[in-house]
Amino acid sequence: MRGQPRPARPQPRRCPRRALAMEPGTIDNLCILYQSPDFIVVNKHWDIRIDSKMWYETLTLQSQLKHRFPELADPDTYYGFRFCHQLDFSTSGALCVALNKAAAGSAYKCFKDRLVTKAYLALVRGHVDQSRMTIRYAIGKNTVEGMTHMMCIEGTEGCENPKPCQSELIVLEHGSYSGDPVTKVLLQPLTGRTHQLRVHCSAIGHPIVGDFTYSHKKDSGPYRMMLHAYYLRIPTSKELIEVCAPDPFVTALDGNWVPQRVVHRLDETIQELKDKAVQKGDVGQSQQAMPGDKGEEALSKAKSPELEEQRVQCEQWLAEWALE
Repeated sequence: MRGQPRPARPQPRRCPRRALAMEPGTIDNLCILYQSPDFIVVNKHWDIRIDSKMWYETLTLQSQLKHRFPELADPDTYYGFRFCHQLDFSTSGALCVALNKAAAGSAYKCFKDRLVTKAYLALVRGHVDQSRMTIRYAIGKNTVEGMTHMMCIEGTEGCENPKPCQSELIVLEHGSYSGDPVTKVLLQPLTGRTHQLRVHCSAIGHPIVGDFTYSHKKDSGPYRMMLHAYYLRIPTSKELIEVCAPDPFVTALDGNWVPQRVVHRLDETIQELKDKAVQKGDVGQSQQAMPGDKGEEALSKAKSPELEEQRVQCEQWLAEWALE
């Protein structure tokens, strides 16, 4: 009807690059990349945990969300917000948050059906010779005393229950960081093991810059670990979520990084991933929403071993839904 305002469509939001700079995170510097009635995608800061039960860790992504969107917090969940996937404490970038149980279920179905596309930017030590690599080391839990917080590749002493994993690596640029040779790469995890990209990069002899844990406690100089969730695509039955979190590994933000030679252009490489996702017909395959009360049935059908982490998360969601 003429004169009636059109309903607002979900739109990506500009995220100030200063929030990705070298300063530590604060309660009010939460960057929103995308928002709709069912989902929020945030640009997680590099030194903030998603959530914590430790009394002394008061600054988390959960607390940032509650500070920014107190009206959206769900009192029937333990933390208030449902995260559709995980990012490590030291990893920055795109992270999707479901605002209700039906939205969480539709996102989980995309992960279960392998319809989600994720790509990370990283600076890794040394110059990677091959312009493209497929890394297939199986990853398990490290049971060696003093290293139980780590994962490890099959064949390593104390490696328990290794499971097949695959990561794709594309070289973007060769350059230097604080004078040392490094490579800027795009990483795509095709499976979902804990610390997968960090372990795989270390296993091929090119650990991520600033990764203290997987550099045998040697790489402590950089102000952060240089791993960033750059691209995220989740074709839920409710809407297509597709975002890019601004690239933090540019000289304008960190003068220690000096690019020297371009191998692949980032925009062209991301377009390749988008084209592949469209060819899979992912939107058509995910048209039926997963009802909230069917979540337990869907969980029982998820048998793929590399989706173990997602299944654990879904169990947490289901436990929270039971409170409603």
